Amino acid sequence: MRGVWVGLMACLTGLAGVAHASCPAPQFRPAKDVHLAGDSVMIVTHPSATFDARFSAKYGIDEAVRFAKRKKIPVIYLADDSPIRYYYMEDCEPDHWVASRDGEVEFEVAPTHVYVAGGHMELCLSRSLHDILYQWSRKPARNLTVTFLLDAIYSNGKSVEPSDPYYSDFNWFMGIITYGRPGGETWPKLNLLEMTGIIKKPANDLLFLEKILPRWDRTFPKDYRVELQFNEFSARVLRPGGGVFAPRLRFNFVDSADVFLAQ
Repeated sequence: MRGVWVGLMACLTGLAGVAHASCPAPQFRPAKDVHLAGDSVMIVTHPSATFDARFSAKYGIDEAVRFAKRKKIPVIYLADDSPIRYYYMEDCEPDHWVASRDGEVEFEVAPTHVYVAGGHMELCLSRSLHDILYQWSRKPARNLTVTFLLDAIYSNGKSVEPSDPYYSDFNWFMGIITYGRPGGETWPKLNLLEMTGIIKKPANDLLFLEKILPRWDRTFPKDYRVELQFNEFSARVLRPGGGVFAPRLRFNFVDSADVFLAQ
C-alpha cells in the first residue's frame, strides 16, 4: 500500500508543478512583530523551486496549509532572498511572511505543537528546528510536540550511507528523478514520504528518522523525556528523562496532512 501511495504522490507532484502560479511580492513582517496565539503553529520553510526544482514537496505543502487554515492554526512562511516567483505553494496568504535567509527562526515560538513543512531537511529546515528547540530549552519545562509532514519536506538524502540496506534502492530512485537533468544541488531532491517508500521496512524507517532529527541532545535538559513517533507505530523512547510523567519532547512523523484532513 505504501508503494502505491508514494507512486501517487509522485504523480500528483508532477501535476502540481504544471498548476503552479507564483505569488505576488509578499509583505514581510519583522520577526519582533510576530506574536503567536493558541497552542499550535505551522512553519513552512523555503517552499521554493530554487531548492526543490522537482516540486517534490508542493502537494504536501499545499495540503498542510489547507489543513492548518481549516483548523485555524497560524501559518508562517519563511522566505529567503531568492526570487519569489520560484515559491511554489498554492496559497499566498499565510498569517505571516517572515524573511529568513537560512531558515532561522527569530520570532518567539510559544505554541506547544509545531507543525513543520517545506525546507531542505538537512539545511534550512534543520536550522529552523534547531532555533525552535534552543528557544524551548530555555523556557520553563512544558511538553512540546514537533510534527513533521513527510510529503511536505524535501531532502537530498545525504544521511543515506553505503552501509544502509536501502542504499541501492535510493540510488536507483535518485537516478530516475535526475535522469538527463543538469548536475549540481538543484535537482536531486525527494520528499521524505518518498524516502520512507524507498526504505520500506518500518524498523529501518525509524532508524532513518532518528538519524535526521535535530540535535535535541545538545540543547534540551536531561530531565525531558524524548520520544519519536512514526504514524500509527508505537512511540520509541529516545531518552527516558525523568520518567513517564516528566516534561516530554515528542517528534511526530506523519505521512501527510491528508491524514488530518480525512478526520
